[in-house]
Amino acid sequence: MRVGFIGLGDIGMPMALNLIDQGFDVVGSDLAEDKRARLEEGGGRLSSDLTDFADCDVVCLAVPDDAVVESLLVEQGLAGIVAAGATFLVHSTVLPKTVERLASADGRVRILDAPVSGGAARARDGSLTIMLGGQPSPDAQRVLDALGTTVRCGRVGAGAAVKLANQLAMLASLQALYEGLELTATFDVADSLVLEVLRSSTGDSWTARNWGFFDELAKAYDRADVDVSYRPWSKDLWDVVAAARHAGTRVPLAALLSQILAAEVEDHARKAVDPS
Repeated sequence: MRVGFIGLGDIGMPMALNLIDQGFDVVGSDLAEDKRARLEEGGGRLSSDLTDFADCDVVCLAVPDDAVVESLLVEQGLAGIVAAGATFLVHSTVLPKTVERLASADGRVRILDAPVSGGAARARDGSLTIMLGGQPSPDAQRVLDALGTTVRCGRVGAGAAVKLANQLAMLASLQALYEGLELTATFDVADSLVLEVLRSSTGDSWTARNWGFFDELAKAYDRADVDVSYRPWSKDLWDVVAAARHAGTRVPLAALLSQILAAEVEDHARKAVDPS
């Protein structure tokens, strides 16, 4: 089965390579030439323009934000290039209303939110958690099964909402750890000891068990020249606030984190590189 994959970043590339390993005929696209070359080396085929996705049964999008998703599907006309009945899986973290609007505006194709969680290693071995909004076609389900475990969240937009809830919980834990470790440091307690205690205590979290993950991710974004405003500790928190405003609900913690966390993450990552 031919699958299109647009966006070969830290998560998109291992997802695409995993699909190739599992026997899918993958045609991919990315603006960065080195990423395009890596996909080709991994057995994928490169698109020269969007018409190369015309015969794809499923097209996966792992692009930076809502604006790029909308540009590809509407402004550049990708939704009209593929065959009727094809499915777009939006793996990007986007606003629920974006997927709702796109899905309702085009009845000839399926546009589903399918954001993922788990990191690059799990993307590569096909063990991601996928938060799905909407009803997949059999072909789309085959792709989802190859990528990881699908949790059906409900109607279109629901998967995007669940992903934002995940991001808020994770990033709130990160801020709490920054503050907690700053406090314990004043008592000359090593970070490693605090983190060890948390693993067997009620303060345990994925963030604590993977301490250093965000330092490495920030460095990777630096190498890729990704603006801070597009990094999850900035963009995703603002998306939570925007989604809550649209839904008519309150997220005071997310609002606070959207103002302070990005600077905390970037500062901590710099210190991890250069303790001086």
